[in-house]
Amino acid sequence: MSCCSPEGTCSTGRTTEAASVTGATTVYAVSGMTCGHCEQAVGSALSALEGVTGVRVDVATGLVTVTSRGEPDDALVRAAVDEAGYELTGRADSVPARH
Repeated sequence: MSCCSPEGTCSTGRTTEAASVTGATTVYAVSGMTCGHCEQAVGSALSALEGVTGVRVDVATGLVTVTSRGEPDDALVRAAVDEAGYELTGRADSVPARH
């Protein structure tokens, strides 16, 4: 369940972007995010996972980049995203280039 209205508005404009630290970097596709609060919720949920050293959430693309000390456990990542109220649709095969 998203915190946002059908118009895509939200009560907060906060965003979450944790600083990246060296380690494994995995990109996931997450659906249902539409605003800064969504970024905050997903970022906080994933940052709390053991071994996660950084999280970058991009609502515009629906991509979440997780940096961790080792290979992340996809089942734990999925559970954290689900608990936050969003849907992890899988690992992103490639990150679109920004021009």
